[in-house]
Amino acid sequence: MDDTNKTTEEKVEETTEASVEETPVVEEKVEPETPAAEETPAEIEAKEEEGEVAPAAEVVLQESEEKAEEPAVEEKTEAEPEEVKPHSPSDDAKWYIVHTYSGHENKVSKSLKQRIESMGFENRIFDIIVPVRDTVKVSGGKKETIKEKIFPGYVLVKMILDDESWLLVRTTQGVTAFIGAGNKPTPISDKEVQAIQKFMATEEPLYKTAFVTGEAVKITDGPFTDFLGTIDNIDEAKGKLKVLVSIFGRETPVELDFLQVSKL
Repeated sequence: MDDTNKTTEEKVEETTEASVEETPVVEEKVEPETPAAEETPAEIEAKEEEGEVAPAAEVVLQESEEKAEEPAVEEKTEAEPEEVKPHSPSDDAKWYIVHTYSGHENKVSKSLKQRIESMGFENRIFDIIVPVRDTVKVSGGKKETIKEKIFPGYVLVKMILDDESWLLVRTTQGVTAFIGAGNKPTPISDKEVQAIQKFMATEEPLYKTAFVTGEAVKITDGPFTDFLGTIDNIDEAKGKLKVLVSIFGRETPVELDFLQVSKL
């Protein structure tokens, strides 16, 4: 068909189609969503006061506060149980002083031990002590170690006091009485007994002599042999004495051993 012969309507349609084909299609760009900034607890708390806190934020804030307030749980370590020592009858026993005839201390101790064993009193009478210590006795120019009684006429007995145990001790041959207030035996403390035992165990012996201060003696040994003198001081712990000897008309102190002098 010739352009001249086209109708007006056909020309309009062609023009419209051509314009549609030439118009470029514009693609819409979708920008990615920017994540919302994380709100701090302080901002959440401020919004909560204004009533703008979302339910999820309230839960997070509440959990955070609960964790902060939750006290730390301390681990408990079970203590080891203390060892319980069995009670012994000797724990109830006390020390008593028993008076004896003079010179009968050892006999009383021996006899009492035999009676305790034969009568079955081992669970009520536990120990007997005759307080003694080593002493060096000087006699006839010789030294002799002897057991000297610290408290002559007394014996220590550790016992549970009742009528039967009292009667057993009291009726032992050589015993005269218990020491105490009135008729009641009075116990002594463990501290006192320990002091007596320490004194008994002292290694350095005492020297027992018949010399007395002011006594005239004769020197039998040493550079002043056959000199006469007077005892000025006696040291029984060391076994020494000081004798005043007259030399050139003057009294001079001379230290001597017990064995170096004799009685006149």
